[in-house]
Amino acid sequence: MSTAPAAARRHRAPPAIGGLFVLLWSSGFVGAKLGLPYAGPLTFLVLRMALVAALLLLVALATRAPWPRGRRAWAHVAGAGLLVHGGYLGGVFSAIHQGLSAGIVALVVGLQPLLTAFAAIVVFRERSSPRQWTGLVMGLVGVALVVSGKVTQGELSLAGTGFALIALVSITAGTLYQKRFGGRFDFRTVGVIQYSATGLALLPLAAMSESMHVVWTGEFVLALTWLVLVLSVGAVSLLYFLIKRGRATEVSSLFYLTPPTTAVLAYALFGETLSRAALAGMVFAVVGVALVLTDAGAS
Repeated sequence: MSTAPAAARRHRAPPAIGGLFVLLWSSGFVGAKLGLPYAGPLTFLVLRMALVAALLLLVALATRAPWPRGRRAWAHVAGAGLLVHGGYLGGVFSAIHQGLSAGIVALVVGLQPLLTAFAAIVVFRERSSPRQWTGLVMGLVGVALVVSGKVTQGELSLAGTGFALIALVSITAGTLYQKRFGGRFDFRTVGVIQYSATGLALLPLAAMSESMHVVWTGEFVLALTWLVLVLSVGAVSLLYFLIKRGRATEVSSLFYLTPPTTAVLAYALFGETLSRAALAGMVFAVVGVALVLTDAGAS
């Protein structure tokens, strides 16, 4: 009997790591809601990228973290970062700035697990079982139920929808790219490269499309600090850890839990109510992810 499945299970990340990632990642929508009224979306992201890059550079130098070797390795690392940080975050922030509700953006980005599952078949030749496909579809239904109450007539805009689709394609491609080329590198030095590259790419776009004026209120400082430390350092490091330990389909299925978790956080912090459809959607999403992950653990 082959010991490969048993070895794979030993190397998978504990479920608690996935749960912590979902909680931290979901809080990013809260940070965006707090900070976007005081700065343009790209300006906000340039500040965030600069602060995270500087912080990780200090950590990398202090801990003597290994750097990628060779121009090709640096190019792969920077490319993954431009997709995950630039394309995804730039798309999400710009879509919300264009008037698209966070719920609709979450619904669009919530298509990622299905898109990743299809792409993983082509890129990595991963095979998903019927049980996992059932879980993916259940998760998609759950996401739709959670945000259905927030979709109102006239909310959609062409620009906002376009930015949301850019975010969807970017996070999907970035996850696969990171799995393919970036899993063997150290996050401390990878973070310096990726956040620096993203900040440099977004800076001219921000200068051309925004005033780059920032209103330094307490809420903005809190939002920026939270997004720098909790999201860009904490959640992203967990994401890369999960990508390194798990299959692309398993990791992407966790994104189904983001809209329900965000809804709970919004209810707790902003008093946004949850409909019966939203509560039902949370159940669908949780069960769907459980089907994907438990079947993967048994394979």
